[in-house]
Amino acid sequence: MTKISKEILKKYHLKPNQYRKDHSVLIVSGQNGKYVIKDKKSNHDIYRYLKARNFDYYPPVINSEEDECEITEYVEEVNMPEEQKLMDMISLLSLLHNKTTYYKEVSVDEFKKIYEDLDNNIRYLFSYYQDTISIIESKKYMSPSEYFLARNISEIFSAITYSKQQLDKWYQLVESKRRIRYVVLHNNLELDHFIENEQPYFISWNKAKIDSPVFDLYKLYRKIGDRFDFSILLDEYEKKYPLLEEEKNLLIVLLTMPLKIEMNQDIFDECKMITKELEALERVRHMLQEKKPPQTT
Repeated sequence: MTKISKEILKKYHLKPNQYRKDHSVLIVSGQNGKYVIKDKKSNHDIYRYLKARNFDYYPPVINSEEDECEITEYVEEVNMPEEQKLMDMISLLSLLHNKTTYYKEVSVDEFKKIYEDLDNNIRYLFSYYQDTISIIESKKYMSPSEYFLARNISEIFSAITYSKQQLDKWYQLVESKRRIRYVVLHNNLELDHFIENEQPYFISWNKAKIDSPVFDLYKLYRKIGDRFDFSILLDEYEKKYPLLEEEKNLLIVLLTMPLKIEMNQDIFDECKMITKELEALERVRHMLQEKKPPQTT
């Protein structure tokens, strides 16, 4: 138990008789109940804002914001299949975004900055993979991971090109707009940060911020896309919180933009990274193909 935890126990008269370490948190049990203590300062501004917007799906925080840690009531989780838990989590996410939506007046420069930042990232990826494949192809003997990347580099370049096309399309949609839709992002979504009992809760709010709703969806895909059908989750989300056309385009830009594969690691690790990225791009390609409207004659 950390020193700060000992001080906090005394301050709030918790008097626990049992302690359990669970990853980065301390769970204490006693006559006064069961609590979770984190050695991180609470994001009280977000909690206040969520409460003001009638969103209280987070474990109650019992300590003061002056403390250098966070104490919340412990919520006993009900066991359920991961697929059902994920569907419930995406429903709660749509509610979070719905409850915290507001529109901000912006200048054309704000959209231009978003465009330029993403465009620079895409150009960097294109240059990086060009340089990487040039080095690989100049070698007399390629390693297995280098050969694997060289055989599939066209898939990487195709994704980069498509991402750039979608970014240009997004900018055409927004360059005449003067409002942007913002929500509270949980910004740390994964199954371990969602629990259910009598009602669902998000936990681990320390990375929460205000931004476009697409970033929660994109980061969730990167966390669980290799295990669950993201298309089904996106459909469930949009039943309750439909994305705007420009938001859909921005999400496509992010989803089709490949990650940078570092080719300076163990060969086995490099092969795993290449496989994971190629599979992620293939899943996105398949999802977009399924969602493409049928051609009319």
